Amino acid sequence: MARMTGRRALSAVPVLLAVTFAVFAVAAASPFDPVKAYTGTAGLTASQENLDQIRANLGVDQPLLSRWWHWLTSALAGDLGDSSVLRRPVAEVIGERLAWSALLAAAAFALAILLGTALGVAAARRRGGPLDRAVGSAAYILEAAPAFWLGLLAIWFFALELGVLPAGGLTDTADDTVTPGQVATHLVLPAAVLGISQLPWFFLYVRQGVGDALDEDPVRGARARGLGELTVLLGHALRSGMLPMLTLIGSRIPELITGALLVETVFSWPGIAAATVQAATSVDFPLLAALTVLATAAVLFGNLLSDLLYGLADPRVGFDG
Repeated sequence: MARMTGRRALSAVPVLLAVTFAVFAVAAASPFDPVKAYTGTAGLTASQENLDQIRANLGVDQPLLSRWWHWLTSALAGDLGDSSVLRRPVAEVIGERLAWSALLAAAAFALAILLGTALGVAAARRRGGPLDRAVGSAAYILEAAPAFWLGLLAIWFFALELGVLPAGGLTDTADDTVTPGQVATHLVLPAAVLGISQLPWFFLYVRQGVGDALDEDPVRGARARGLGELTVLLGHALRSGMLPMLTLIGSRIPELITGALLVETVFSWPGIAAATVQAATSVDFPLLAALTVLATAAVLFGNLLSDLLYGLADPRVGFDG
């Protein structure tokens, strides 16, 4: 396991380098002017000399390779630079927003895995039954539904029509104090929407895996030995049927990140979504590069996690292959 993790870590280095360079290359080719984004309306009346000085201060007057190399060497030394649009250190911006994004993603992922597994097992036990047909149809519909559309629908129904849950934000409008109770209440809708948007894939994988396992000889043998249906279902069929789903965990992380950006925007959740949008539209090189590296590292970690979980669950799979 340690050897596999080390190899993956080494192979991630050139990937991260290529990703950061690509970010600077795309930003350099972008029609957006970072100086105009930095100065705002004040830039309309500023002299060309002042604009050139700001361009030099931001470092955007340098060639592409020089900008990328300066950012990379500074990042390796622990300095991620300053955000030109938020006027704050990049590390500080990410540090205060990442925890909220991680909370939302973790709650949504847990909901998707637990509910998807429970529904998948129930549907596999009675394939072709009413529950299987109903949940299967809903899963295919949810696969095609964008996360932002589900978010708007949830706001309309639960916040506007029923008035039982807040429409967004982290705290109530009249309260600036962040309390665990308010965070939990405001987390319900965005976490549910993001989790439900990821649920169909877990449901379909578990349903197929458990359904196939129920027809295998070991499960038939367990039933022949007189074991209870619940023991057969959870102790034998689910354990075997969950193996394909373990590889799904890592592959869903890119979709989870994309969905989280949309959901955070819809619900005004104070995560990294707003910073990502601002960095992209304002060509904020340091912030955009740091956020892209963070997302890429999360995807690489997800793929590694899937392989490790599969190897732990199935002893026939080695870590050194």
